[in-house]
Amino acid sequence: MVSGTRAVHNIEVTAESLQEDLDRLEAQKQALERELAAVVAHLGSVQRALGALQVLMRDPSAGPADTAPAAEPRQTPAPRADAPPEVTARTPAQVRRTSTAADADADSDAEGQKKYGRLTEQILDYFATVGDTDVRARDVAAALGRDTDSGTINAVRSTLDRLVGTSRIRRSGRGLYRAKRS
Repeated sequence: MVSGTRAVHNIEVTAESLQEDLDRLEAQKQALERELAAVVAHLGSVQRALGALQVLMRDPSAGPADTAPAAEPRQTPAPRADAPPEVTARTPAQVRRTSTAADADADSDAEGQKKYGRLTEQILDYFATVGDTDVRARDVAAALGRDTDSGTINAVRSTLDRLVGTSRIRRSGRGLYRAKRS
């Protein structure tokens, strides 16, 4: 009887743990989908800018008005309404060939681009206020109100690593970041 009760308890504990994992993973999935949407929007704007620059490289005498039609990205048919909204890994070539709704809508693109760069600016502003102090990515995320789940914290951590790579901030130890000395 005792082992049966213990088995039931173990099953309940396991079920609760799995439910917590499921909730955490769903929140992380949503955060990653938001981040992916911002990256896709930024990708579309970079593709359009590159297209405009390529036209100018071919014909330097072409003015900005001459490049507008050539800078438009290629449009592919919209996804079927019955297709599941899955996020799959794609190669960079596939990403370049695929057009999304974010690419097609200029308003969404501008909004996505603002969101994409906003985190970087918020982090730089934060480091300007903390001065010469070591901080963890989790602390930066908390200060920016982006510590709701591991996905948003990881977005902050990735941005911090990019800023280290561009020498805008520096890594002062394992998991520690500090403002760049002037």
